[in-house]
Amino acid sequence: MSAVIEARNLKKSFTVKGRGPGSVVEAVRGVSLSIQRAEVFGFLGPNGAGKTTCQRMLTTLLPIDGGEAFVAGFDVRREPGKVRRRIGYVGQLGGADSSATGREDLMLSGRLYGMSRRDTESRIRELETSLELGEFLDRIVRSYSGGQRRRLEIALGIIHEPDVLFMDEPTAGLDPQNRAKLWEYIRSLKEKGITLFLTTHYLDEADALSDRLAIIDQGKIVCEGTPAELKRQISGDVIALRLKSEADAGKVIAALADKDFINELKQDDATAVLYVKDGARAMPVLFEILKSINMAAETISLSAPSLDDVFLKQTGRALRDADKEEE
Repeated sequence: MSAVIEARNLKKSFTVKGRGPGSVVEAVRGVSLSIQRAEVFGFLGPNGAGKTTCQRMLTTLLPIDGGEAFVAGFDVRREPGKVRRRIGYVGQLGGADSSATGREDLMLSGRLYGMSRRDTESRIRELETSLELGEFLDRIVRSYSGGQRRRLEIALGIIHEPDVLFMDEPTAGLDPQNRAKLWEYIRSLKEKGITLFLTTHYLDEADALSDRLAIIDQGKIVCEGTPAELKRQISGDVIALRLKSEADAGKVIAALADKDFINELKQDDATAVLYVKDGARAMPVLFEILKSINMAAETISLSAPSLDDVFLKQTGRALRDADKEEE
């Protein structure tokens, strides 16, 4: 089966003003991806990791500095027009004209893609039903709620029935109810045979929606696979102990270093993270060890492995902490 999206050793650098002459930041450092038809592919990573930059190169919005990419069978560098006709793009900021009605925006978008007025009107009626746009489609867009606007932007991205839909942080800023609705729409698009490429820094979103995903950090892919495959890299259970300080966490790590019930240890600031064979059996032993070194944890949690644990294992820091660093 041939890939719908194929990227090989993609690279992108930016010159940063204010950091001295010739200051260059490598935003993407050799990313390779292969995404199949009707697959939901998640691109997970902290803010500033290179997710949006990769997506913008694949959608012809940024020139590629190095490597090559093919989307829907066409070379992104040499055939950008053919790529654009076969993709949809829903960016973080959206593309709707706030001073027009949603219906006017959709009509303009369809006509710009070369659709006849009759075909565009027919397609708008389809989207009005499938995305539940009817209650607000004839209102001015600036009056829309966040969830309503996001649904309109998806409609704008798929009005021409693209082979591939790129979505950048599709649920950012939405409340839980609208997030859940949007997840349903994304799944329905996959059922129609559309390939979806989603960038996100929400762990639950990547886990729930992705057939496969890649985790990117500092411009490089650190791991790739199905959510289940990635979580299986961490056998057993995960115990996280939040201590009063980073030094206390270090003392706990040192006390546990040679214990045979622990598969692996990680320290994330003031948190000691233990990967254990059997969490239920490990907890009583752990409490005894903490008591013996006169150490009390502020919080202790026991859980099955998550994508955040995968990110921590691969990078040495939690995804949420990486977001804070970037901010």
